[in-house]
Amino acid sequence: MPQVLSETDRMKVDNSDDRSFYQSPRFVTHADDAFCSRLTELYASVMSPGDRVFDAMSSWVSFLPPLSFDHVVGHGLNQAELEANEQLDEFFVQNFNTEQTLPLEDNQFDMVCCALSVQYLQYPGEIFTEFERVLAPGGRVIVSFTNRMFPTKAVRAWRMRSMDERATLVEEYLTAGGLAQTECVVDQSGSDPFYAVIGSPID
Repeated sequence: MPQVLSETDRMKVDNSDDRSFYQSPRFVTHADDAFCSRLTELYASVMSPGDRVFDAMSSWVSFLPPLSFDHVVGHGLNQAELEANEQLDEFFVQNFNTEQTLPLEDNQFDMVCCALSVQYLQYPGEIFTEFERVLAPGGRVIVSFTNRMFPTKAVRAWRMRSMDERATLVEEYLTAGGLAQTECVVDQSGSDPFYAVIGSPID
């Protein structure tokens, strides 16, 4: 698989184990209320009751709308945060920077969400390939982000780019994973700029 990021691109200021960095729970949303509300609105516009959802790189909140989902699986690095997330039916803990294979079946989800975390992926091509694998035909990937981050844990490729360039980078991640970008939603009216890149499997 072609690498989206070079060795230099994926460098972090803090190379210590990610599990150690996220060992203590952080019960915060990592974005302002306007961003969170906008994300829930976006989800509501593309999700339907009965959808199966995978919330990758999640925490204690998933920002999902109040729909009757069939099943919601979460992933993250802090078990206490995931246990506190009432929108998850189940979850697993995994460091995507050391293990890129998801313990999930093919064609299992209608939606894959990745909110406020894509900037930490060192091997996005492999992870987005897995996103494509677990998506059912007609499913969608929704990657959202703002200008906030833990700068010592974000990859160099992310830190060195503007917001619009970061959106282009996420599009490259989708392409590397065998997904096609279908929409890029941008709203800069709030204090935290809202960006969301939506992709779907290539027919």
